[in-house]
Amino acid sequence: MTTTTSPRRALCLAVPTVLLTTVATALVATPAQAHTPARAPLTALPTGAVAAALSARSVPTELAPPTHYTVQDGDTLWDIARAHGTSVAALYAANGLGSDSIIYPGQVLALGGSAETASASDSASAPAPAEAAAPAADAAGYDVVAGDTLWSIAHAHGITLAELYAANALSPDSIIYPGQTLRFSAPAPAPAPAAVDVAPQPAPDTYTAPQVVLDDVQTANAQHIIRVGRELGVSDRGIAIALATAMVESGLVNAPSGDRDSIGLFQQRPSTGWGTPEQIADADYAIRAFYVGTPHTNGLLDIPGWEGLGFSEAAQDVQISAFPARYGLWEPQADGWLAALG
Repeated sequence: MTTTTSPRRALCLAVPTVLLTTVATALVATPAQAHTPARAPLTALPTGAVAAALSARSVPTELAPPTHYTVQDGDTLWDIARAHGTSVAALYAANGLGSDSIIYPGQVLALGGSAETASASDSASAPAPAEAAAPAADAAGYDVVAGDTLWSIAHAHGITLAELYAANALSPDSIIYPGQTLRFSAPAPAPAPAAVDVAPQPAPDTYTAPQVVLDDVQTANAQHIIRVGRELGVSDRGIAIALATAMVESGLVNAPSGDRDSIGLFQQRPSTGWGTPEQIADADYAIRAFYVGTPHTNGLLDIPGWEGLGFSEAAQDVQISAFPARYGLWEPQADGWLAALG
């Protein structure tokens, strides 16, 4: 049996299908287009040279001053303090040093801040006094300059070395520095206690100058001292003082070491400005330094009126020894060596 569908029925069936498809499409597509928010266009991030240029831009800052310093050959505490705008006393305090301390190349020192910074810090932290105190009465002082010795300062101001020592709590072994202020009279003493124990006196110096026959090494060193003295135009008395000084300090031997950091014929110390260890170990350098000094020390010819001083006093003004009387004990033999060798 054959079934026949009329054209009208087929049309009725097709129309709803088309309509449903259209409606479904509108329901799906239209909301998505109507409610999707517009996105802002993306901005390209900087790359390559632009990023490098941006990263290099920075606000300049002021470099902080150094807080530490590594000691170099030939340095002294005074040189380091002056170069970094501080004081020797500040270096002592920052590094636990004293006037007899030794510094070495490669040692790292704390600089302790400049004198101005330290002063400003102290002023800011200290409470203001209720009333400014009147300055205490004190004797006139003197600021040490390069080339000064305790003897030259005492001589220029009409006092003795002993008085200068007492006024400043110094001794023959003390070191002075340019910029240091010295008094010419001691401050008023504090009231004495009811009972004072008398300190024991040091034992007398039993050093002697026995008659010596120079061996070959001592003879060669004595001839070297005489030869340099003649070259520099030093008088016989000055050469004899140099011979006696070398005998006291090293036994006329170019010793590699001695008391603390002392070196060579005259036991000169790098830490007090005589030069580097290598320089002082060179006999020719050491002899010339004794006669004419170094940038930081006085030689014999730098001492005002040295030829009018006593034999020991002239040597002591160069050496600053704890035993100044020993040099004069060798004067007769030094004169004899000069007569025989010079």
